[in-house]
Amino acid sequence: MRYSQAFIPTLKENPADAEAISHKLMSRAGLIRKLISGAYSYLPLGFRVLKKVEEIVRQEMNSAGAQEILMPALQPAELWHETGRYAVLGEELVTFKDRHGKEMVIGPTHEEVATDIARGQLRSYKDLPKIIYQIQTKLRDEPRPRFGIIRSKEFIMKDAYSFDRDEKGLDESYRKMFDAYKQIFKRCGLDAIVVEADVGFMGGSESAEFLVLSESGEDIVVGCESCGYKGALTKTACFPQEALKPKTQNLKPKAEIDTPGATTIEKVSKLLKCEPSQTIKTLLYTADGESIAVLIRGDHDVNEAKLSALLKAKELKLADEAAIQKATGGPMGFSGPCGIKGTRLVIDHAVSEIADGITGANKKDTHLVHVLPGRDFPIDETFDIRYIGHGEPCPKCKEAVSLARAIEVGHVFKLGTKYSDSMGAKFLDSNGKESPFIMGCYGIGINRIIASSIEQHHDKDGIIWPLAIAPYQVTILALNMDDAKVIKSSEELYEQLLRDGIEVLLDDRDISPGIKFKDADLIGIPIQVVIGSKGIKKSVAEITKRSDKKKQEVPAGKVA
Repeated sequence: MRYSQAFIPTLKENPADAEAISHKLMSRAGLIRKLISGAYSYLPLGFRVLKKVEEIVRQEMNSAGAQEILMPALQPAELWHETGRYAVLGEELVTFKDRHGKEMVIGPTHEEVATDIARGQLRSYKDLPKIIYQIQTKLRDEPRPRFGIIRSKEFIMKDAYSFDRDEKGLDESYRKMFDAYKQIFKRCGLDAIVVEADVGFMGGSESAEFLVLSESGEDIVVGCESCGYKGALTKTACFPQEALKPKTQNLKPKAEIDTPGATTIEKVSKLLKCEPSQTIKTLLYTADGESIAVLIRGDHDVNEAKLSALLKAKELKLADEAAIQKATGGPMGFSGPCGIKGTRLVIDHAVSEIADGITGANKKDTHLVHVLPGRDFPIDETFDIRYIGHGEPCPKCKEAVSLARAIEVGHVFKLGTKYSDSMGAKFLDSNGKESPFIMGCYGIGINRIIASSIEQHHDKDGIIWPLAIAPYQVTILALNMDDAKVIKSSEELYEQLLRDGIEVLLDDRDISPGIKFKDADLIGIPIQVVIGSKGIKKSVAEITKRSDKKKQEVPAGKVA
């Protein structure tokens, strides 16, 4: 491609709403343009990268025995009601009613559709195993799209689904996809780490995330340098507490204290001049319709993934003001465990270690001081229901862990029979009996691979593309366009590289060399070949690697 004919609208300044490096550089390098919040157009350079990533994914999936299909973006809402996920995803689902009044979903993922295909087409154990996949645009009504294409409303995803007759078959399918994912990310030039992860709304028994470390990431990785442990924040266990010990302190009886307007831990701590770790936070939840009071130390946060797994809850949500009033008899912001009746207490391990606590009194503008767990409210059993913190003991070796931000680029799940049971998807086994499919699902964010690559491979001047996914492999910078010899040499090299099957962008614009160099660094094509009047006189061209900017003079006839 000749730059003079190409559509590469570079920008000097970052977009005002760009937070992530990848968003800034993709916009400035002319790869994408925002249409609305959460939806982007891919311009020619961006589209070329997109197609290269897709092709790598396609090759590795095919090599692993998966077969490509294409499922409709439009899905009947009734499928989502069958699995119960319509209520779980809620407002994230993009829905509408067609002209016949039938409710439709624009697919954010395709477990339901894939299961529907299996229950209609795979009838016997002889038809198994099968792995199908697609590369398709998905829609989710994200409440806050951000970081460009890292978290968008419209995104491109590779999603795969395996159907097996038993758990042993699922283990094999899962291993094939796991290995394929490692190869995909390696070929794309990504340093991806794998962590045990929470299954979330997808469900199932086991899952793993493939993550790329980045300050723009919305996931948190827990790591331990001592033993090499890595885990997702939502999944990492907090170090088990010692057995509950009886409190021997001569503690004063609990007493009420006025705390006008102190509806948060921060306000209570400031007013009573205490550390947040001395307070006991009481959060009211509704789990599948049941009222739950969750007790956690004031400086900790509830890990809803752990809580949901503990309760085996299909639907978990914070209680509204009316439900809080009903459960505690008091207003929101002043809830506490003392005196609550008819509501289950779910208590985090760390609460049992508090000897002189402060809690809400279930009365407006009032808290309780000198609260002792086990004396002032029952504490028969405690659980791990919080997020681990930086510097806390590793769940494997007890050494201090660290936390780092990361972007999720892939996720694999062992679904088991979650979808086949709810949708009645069965096959005839070798004994002629109906059995539910044993399923797995495997997702890769195609967009996120692109953004993650830029997050990992860039410098102050722009993008540094890995060769495998670069929009072009080589750019020829023809300097001194008023020199006929420069033009002739550049054109000859351009034609030769094209004949050799090398993807090349010839910068034949009649502009200053400085602008050409800046644009070349910004766009990030891996190899730059500079042809100028000085080099022509010496019969050499200059080859520069974008990754380290090392320059090498090569005889003109040997450049290709």
